[in-house]
Amino acid sequence: MSVKQSLLAILDQGACYGYQLRAEFDRRTGGTWPLNVGQISTTLERLERDGLVTRADIDGDGRVFWSITDEGRHATRTWLGTPVERSSATRDELAIKLALAATLPGVDLTSIVHAQRTATLKHLQSLTRAKYAGSDPEGAEELAWSLVVDSMIFQTEAEIRWLDHTEQRLRAAPPQALALELDTEPARRGRPARGAATA
Repeated sequence: MSVKQSLLAILDQGACYGYQLRAEFDRRTGGTWPLNVGQISTTLERLERDGLVTRADIDGDGRVFWSITDEGRHATRTWLGTPVERSSATRDELAIKLALAATLPGVDLTSIVHAQRTATLKHLQSLTRAKYAGSDPEGAEELAWSLVVDSMIFQTEAEIRWLDHTEQRLRAAPPQALALELDTEPARRGRPARGAATA
């Protein structure tokens, strides 16, 4: 998620100070991605350096207000109009954990999958409860919150399907396919080509 672009989009509605930006971001996303004020200050300084925001007035309480520039408005429109690109490389801790566990001798991969499924189902239940706990289903804040929660629910449901698929693959895999011995050949520098270990 781009904190920079999100803050610009909020500033496009009017000048804000740091704590106000944090509160607006939380309000518009249901608090699903907590930001700290230090992160916001650093981001605002970078945006100022890049000519996307300027320091505006300082009020009687010493709060520094920030305003978006024309370049910032253009960057916001571009961000909102550009599809989010998904990375082809995985950084998913669960996928990496299961991939590694599948190659380690003596690891009960089925119990790892069962434990994760139980935790994921519990998480899905809490998300579902949270979705229906809102007070004003017609309000803008509730709509914003439900969009984020729906995305999290769909991702969690997909994780459960993937865990089911993984368990089926484990049942079908021959036992010798579930462990790798350490490679005693000297490791080469750089990233190995995909499939190089089997060549």
